[in-house]
Amino acid sequence: MGDSGAPGAVAEGLEEYRAELTGYCYRMLGSYAEAEDAVQEALVRAWRSLDRFEGRSALRTWVYRIATNVCLDALASGRRRALPMDLSAPSEGGTPPAPPQESVLWVEPCPGGDPEAAATAGESVRLAFVAALQHLPPRQRATLILRDVLGFSAREVAALHSCTVASANSALQRARATLAARRHTTDGPAARPSDSVRRVLAERYATAFSRYDMEELSMLLHVDATLCLPPYAKWMRGVPDIHAWLTGPAIGCRGSRLVPTQANGSPAFGQYRPSRDGTGYVPWALQVVEFSGTRISGIAAFRDTDRLFPLFGLPERLDAV
Repeated sequence: MGDSGAPGAVAEGLEEYRAELTGYCYRMLGSYAEAEDAVQEALVRAWRSLDRFEGRSALRTWVYRIATNVCLDALASGRRRALPMDLSAPSEGGTPPAPPQESVLWVEPCPGGDPEAAATAGESVRLAFVAALQHLPPRQRATLILRDVLGFSAREVAALHSCTVASANSALQRARATLAARRHTTDGPAARPSDSVRRVLAERYATAFSRYDMEELSMLLHVDATLCLPPYAKWMRGVPDIHAWLTGPAIGCRGSRLVPTQANGSPAFGQYRPSRDGTGYVPWALQVVEFSGTRISGIAAFRDTDRLFPLFGLPERLDAV
């Protein structure tokens, strides 16, 4: 391997890829926790195989090949992660949800911005995009992420999959066609506003939600905005049904406080509802808010606060002010 390829230097170089590998594995698996485990397994395999790395391919390509194989092994069961929109049609906002569907593997939020911002392309870490990726066969999924998100060449992807360039290009075209068809049925990709616009909209949303100002919330929502509630399969589309939900089954959210954070490259909030004994506020949901133009296009309220709040650095409870 030469001096630059000494085992110590290569091992150090591998660790530098941890963040971007996490973003890759998250898109592949739809779960941040599983992505972290997959990256750790991939790096362990790479460290154990350093003596077999001959430098004939780039170190990045080599470690991505290992990470891809780890992900493909994890996806071998055939079960894919989903959002409520993938399971049923929208429902009326004034009706309570059915019991949680704990058997469903839900697409989960990713803390912070994109784990490897330098390799990000537009909407590539949005919840809706990650959920759409889960509809692709695993190898097509890997090919599309590697080519269209991470910038690998067709030759590099072919080498990674041990296939021909023509085969890699064919897989990419099929994957793009599948995603394009899904975008067509779900009204297309969101028009991403500037960071300053998103910041203002997020602040307005937090203020309106904390005041439970339905008029302001209605003004902020896109006419076809969606609200989903994992682990419940229930989801709503449109301002009237979201309004009916918030003023009906979810009326207990009145008086909530929102603590800002970031998820999937979008503003997010830890929602704390007033405790029953009146001594403060308790975790209720992690809200991930997505935008289209100057309106909110989607809200995903994840109820698994015991696991998600520590992951996002959110406090266990808030004291009364």
